[in-house]
Amino acid sequence: MTRLPVVAVLLLAVAGVLVFDLATSAPLDPFSAPPLMALGSGQATSGAHCASLPTN
Repeated sequence: MTRLPVVAVLLLAVAGVLVFDLATSAPLDPFSAPPLMALGSGQATSGAHCASLPTN
């Protein structure tokens, strides 16, 4: 096999997964999403490795 068929199959597979995901997933709600950067907002960290720091 040459590179062209392999790349074509790979791009078709990625496009297929993307189309499937967009067709079956619910639309995003930007008002319920956490802020990208919450520096100084007073919000507690959660859901990441930095959220499990020791408290003492």
